Amino acid sequence: MNDSEQDLIQQAARGDRQAFGTLVRVHQARVFHFLRRLLGSADEAADLTQETFIRAFQALPRWRPEARLQTWLLQIARNAALDALRQRQRHVDVAPEELAEPVDPAPSPLSRLQTGRDLALLERLLARLPHEQREILLLREVEGLAYDELAATLQLNAGTVKSRLARAREALLHGYRQANGGTLDD
Repeated sequence: MNDSEQDLIQQAARGDRQAFGTLVRVHQARVFHFLRRLLGSADEAADLTQETFIRAFQALPRWRPEARLQTWLLQIARNAALDALRQRQRHVDVAPEELAEPVDPAPSPLSRLQTGRDLALLERLLARLPHEQREILLLREVEGLAYDELAATLQLNAGTVKSRLARAREALLHGYRQANGGTLDD
């Protein structure tokens, strides 16, 4: 974190809405894209992005400077998404692939998959993964969080993070191979 961001955080913690607005502009795209991929809905992601920053503003005086602001915001977003998913399960008993709307994938580390067909397949395969696997893959591969940041965001120990990530990668790879007749086309 640079000094100017630290200054903005301190000002925002004292109630400076303009300083907080600057922090929102810097971080909102990342939070939105994480939520959109996690939930499969741009509208729901937009709502939860706003809720994430409201929660962050309210909790900012309690924020610990040893935590990266970006990691803290993603943790708040994750919690908001989990709340939304619990609410969704109470009201609708529909398969996740039926709830997900088509999403144009944003550039990411997964962009080495060249064609639109492969990208669409990847989005479908991610949507079919259990929530824990989809979440950890998105945080690591798309958001670029380090293992210690994953552990902090997901409130897990490092060994659990590594094993969940390995299982998630294997599940995604297995689904990709099945969709391609047992081969992995690079």
